[in-house]
Amino acid sequence: MNGYGLAAAALAFALATASCSGGQPPPGGSGGTRFYVDPESAAAREARTLQEQGRSADAALIRRIADRPNAIWIGDADPRDRVERITAAAEQAGRVPVLVAYHIPDRDCGRFSAGGAGGADEYRTWIARFAEGLGDRPAWVVVEPDALAHVLDSCTRGGRADERLDLLRHAVTTLKRRPAARVYLDAGNAGWVRDPAAWAGPMRRAGAAEADGFAFNVSNFFTVEESVAVADRLSAALGGAHYVIDTSRNGRGRLPGATGDEAWCNPRGRALGAEPTTATGRERVDAFLWVKRPGESDGECHRGEPGAGDWFPDRALELARNAR
Repeated sequence: MNGYGLAAAALAFALATASCSGGQPPPGGSGGTRFYVDPESAAAREARTLQEQGRSADAALIRRIADRPNAIWIGDADPRDRVERITAAAEQAGRVPVLVAYHIPDRDCGRFSAGGAGGADEYRTWIARFAEGLGDRPAWVVVEPDALAHVLDSCTRGGRADERLDLLRHAVTTLKRRPAARVYLDAGNAGWVRDPAAWAGPMRRAGAAEADGFAFNVSNFFTVEESVAVADRLSAALGGAHYVIDTSRNGRGRLPGATGDEAWCNPRGRALGAEPTTATGRERVDAFLWVKRPGESDGECHRGEPGAGDWFPDRALELARNAR
């Protein structure tokens, strides 16, 4: 996914005519939530392989990823069956899965994570199938990382920004009809949101008031302190909205001096951050989550790395080795 900085003021200008809905702030966090650990994640498979090879030290490092709750990204052409299997397995285990809905048309504007639905109608069908898969089982869902920020890119020009915002709102409201779903609309990161007051209007248009809150720092590396400093201002602009922070790889913050793709696409020397928990010690932060699955590549980055979402063993070991 693309994580380069965007100016919120430009976003506000691009969407100056967008209408904004009001609403009450979403409810607070559910303390004590036990999140689901995927037993068949790439990290879990890697840990087993390393152990079988006699590389017990490396296996122990990878288990620092595999044994923690990681979000499960859903971009299948028909998501219903997979969402149903995951939520049923989690419910049986007495846990709550974190899912990522990731199928917006023109996803990632054709870059490393290109794909998504073929059009608006196809996406509406897709999100309905996602919701069917949830049933009445508990799940936390992060809606479409990067999709809001990408309204400034060529994939949403020519009047398609309004369509993008309407689809995000439709996704939020559709998922919120499921009785046990908590829904967080992605809001970018501390590098994107230069002016939280300007960012709030498009977020309302995209359904922020109907969601349980927003997600921040997904697939990026800003520290908790950096993220909270900006997200709290955005929260205030949204009437006190709660939010979750992706802490999967922010243990050392951003790569010093890096710019452009180098800052967000498989930067070296990073570390796992705070483990997933609802005990954040911060009133508006519902949870620290590992939304981006540590050890999975951000993309090829023009350096021959694995494709976006593919397992990157060297980087996984580095993240775990550098963690506190």
